[in-house]
Amino acid sequence: MRGATGVPAYEARGLTKRYGHIEAATDISIEFHPGEITAIVGDNGAGKSTLIKMLTGAVRPDSGTLHLGGREVRFHDPLDARLQGVEVVYQELALAANLDVTANVFLGRELRKRAFGPLRVLDKKRMAAQARAEVASLSINLPAVVGPVVGSMSGGQRQCVAIARSAFWAKDIVLMDEPTAALGLRESTAVLELITSIKERGLAIGLISHALPHVSELADHVVVLRHGRKVADIRHEKLTVQQLMGLIVEGNPAARVG
Repeated sequence: MRGATGVPAYEARGLTKRYGHIEAATDISIEFHPGEITAIVGDNGAGKSTLIKMLTGAVRPDSGTLHLGGREVRFHDPLDARLQGVEVVYQELALAANLDVTANVFLGRELRKRAFGPLRVLDKKRMAAQARAEVASLSINLPAVVGPVVGSMSGGQRQCVAIARSAFWAKDIVLMDEPTAALGLRESTAVLELITSIKERGLAIGLISHALPHVSELADHVVVLRHGRKVADIRHEKLTVQQLMGLIVEGNPAARVG
């Protein structure tokens, strides 16, 4: 990636995935650097979904390697990827609608304390305090972190809860799949501001999005996919929306800049 320095927080080298005779992704390499937002764009069928599945351990590539902090890693499944430091916010939010914010932030990773002898119970007070501090540090507008269930909240608030949870647990990188899909203007703005706040913590962010204005506003680096191949790898400051649209639609190598 031109313009970035140092070891990438996360890197894919030559990822390829085939389904029978169909090659869904071909020799895709991409870098995610600390404190930067890397956007991945492309039309339907461009290979975005296959790529994020390989990056998150949901699908194993047929060839190519993944590297966290310069160290080669292999994932058995998404849980393994998460445990090794790859946090993900999916388009279909993995939230428990009948639980409150605190329970969702710590879902599957609950804090416990010693009660009687070897018995350990949920440390609800400590979890609530940490969830409250995380929400406050990111300036998220929520009714409360204890009590109201997330199913009673707006779509934008639920998306913010999912992003805040990933940011809370992230070691190096957060990958986001269409984080503003189906949101109104006000809610999208709140989510974009939240993503910027997470970037300022020094985390690497991977953003898959069809919303080109959002990509233009947020991204430091843009990778364009077409028919399962990377056709552009561009520093954002040299990119126009017109060039981006041309690459998505036509995959014209002559449009590359940087």
